[in-house]
Amino acid sequence: MIQVRLPDAKKRGLAFYLAMEEYLAARKDTPECFFLWQVAPTVIIGRNQDLEAEVNLPYCKEHAVDIVRRKSGGGCVYADEGNLMVSYIIPGPGAAPDLLTSFVSRMAEALRSLGLDAQPSGRNDVLVAGKKVSGNAFFKLPSCGIAHGTMLYDSDLEAITAAITPSREKLSSKGIKSVRERVTNISEQMRAAGLEAFPDTAAFAEYLAGHFRAGDGTLLLEPSQILEIQEIEKAYING
Repeated sequence: MIQVRLPDAKKRGLAFYLAMEEYLAARKDTPECFFLWQVAPTVIIGRNQDLEAEVNLPYCKEHAVDIVRRKSGGGCVYADEGNLMVSYIIPGPGAAPDLLTSFVSRMAEALRSLGLDAQPSGRNDVLVAGKKVSGNAFFKLPSCGIAHGTMLYDSDLEAITAAITPSREKLSSKGIKSVRERVTNISEQMRAAGLEAFPDTAAFAEYLAGHFRAGDGTLLLEPSQILEIQEIEKAYING
C-alpha cells in the first residue's frame, strides 16, 4: 500500500488532514494508500453526535483544545501528539463499509507484530489487554471509501477523560464507569508485556508506516496540491 507524504514538516490542524483525505479520494488516479498524522490537542466529533452531550466544552475552551466535526459516523475522539492518526483511502465505487473490518484487522496485526496481544473488537476498535488502543470509522464518497482511526501510543489519558463526556448510559452499555477505564496507551502495554517501547510517537509512526507500506513506496504531494487541500479545508473550518 502506497504511503502519501507531505512536502514539508509543517504542523497543521486536524481539518487539513480531513481535507487531505477528501482530496486524495476525489482524484481518479489515487491508488490504495494511507497517510499518518498527528495534531495538537483536538476533539473530533462524529457526523451525527450531539456536541454538548459528548464534549466538555468549558474544559476544551480553557485548555485550548480544538473541536472539529468529521463526515464519518462513530464516536467522539480526543487526539494529541501522542495519538497517531491513520487515514486509509480505498479507490473504486465498490468500496464498502465492510472494508472497515479489513482496516481494523490491519491495525491489530501491526500491533501483534510487535508482540502485543491485540484483537479487533466489534467493527471499529482494537483492544490490548481488554482496553481500547484504536478506534476507527468509515465513510463513502462516489469514487472511494475512506477509513480513518487512532493509535493511542503515548496520549494524555487524563485529558481524554476530561475532554470527552459520554453519557452514563453509553458507558454502562460497554460495562465501564469512565472513559479512562476503557482506554490505554500502546507504550504502556509494551512495557507491561516486557517489550521495549519506542522512544516516542514519531518512532512508532515510522514502524507503522513500514508495516503498512511493506515495500510499496511513497507518493510525495506537490506544493500546488497542498493549496488545493487548503481550499477543501475551509469547509471544515467555516462549517
